[in-house]
Amino acid sequence: MKTRSIAKIIYASTFDMGGLPIRQPLPSSELDYLDPFVLLHHGHVIMDKDMDLKRAGVGPHPHRGFSPVTFVFKGGTHHRDSRGNDHKVFEGGTQWMHAGMGIIHSERPLEPEMEIIQMWINTPAKQKMEQPMYFPLSKEETPQFVSEDKLIEVNVVTGNVLGIKGPIPTMTPINSAMLHISKNGTLEIPLPKNHHAFLYLLDGKLNLGEDTEVVGKKLIVFANDGDSITIKGLEDTRALLMSGEPIGEKIVAQGPFVMNNETQLMEAYRDARMGKMGVLIED
Repeated sequence: MKTRSIAKIIYASTFDMGGLPIRQPLPSSELDYLDPFVLLHHGHVIMDKDMDLKRAGVGPHPHRGFSPVTFVFKGGTHHRDSRGNDHKVFEGGTQWMHAGMGIIHSERPLEPEMEIIQMWINTPAKQKMEQPMYFPLSKEETPQFVSEDKLIEVNVVTGNVLGIKGPIPTMTPINSAMLHISKNGTLEIPLPKNHHAFLYLLDGKLNLGEDTEVVGKKLIVFANDGDSITIKGLEDTRALLMSGEPIGEKIVAQGPFVMNNETQLMEAYRDARMGKMGVLIED
């Protein structure tokens, strides 16, 4: 296999999102869109012990036209939506939602410390107005690959990674896995040649390829010039690996919606205001 080279290394700058400190390497000034990946938010919050967790996190809000996905690395998150889904996922689990034609949902923390990555993944135009779907996945339900040296765990959520199939269905071919890499662990991971691919490091330090050292809070975007990536742990590291087949359609992303043109975007705002995406009342 030919190892992919690195196209970009992007630092995940911090900004305030409604009082929550969030790191966002995508989109950024260095990379506006990595088709089909629209947005990556890395949030790590330790809340005051007296805070009411039912009022923390993100309250009811709409989405349309893409898949908002939450990978839980610490703590837990409580998802509720206007389609009647009500589910709790803890460390090592995933909340995967196809927003489709529109849905209202909330995500509240279940423990005072919570660390998550939220991804927005585009949906093809022909499927943007389909019925919403929701898929919770616990750590125990997530299939795992362990490297030969026993130093790297790859927890596969979607697609096919290292011969392990992820249980969550996707609108387009998407491979996603949560990685736990111990120091000195080494592994080569095959990736489809036509997929856009990235690795986001929550912490730690890796050697990628032959001699590129990368530290935590960085997004590594791989060039489409090979069919695998090679990693070696220089420190204990947690990471998210994703690859996806490009959709190749123009997108307009604004607020909580990802559509294909401005008219569709205005229709989404109108439909949300009119209650066409449902209602979520939290108790």
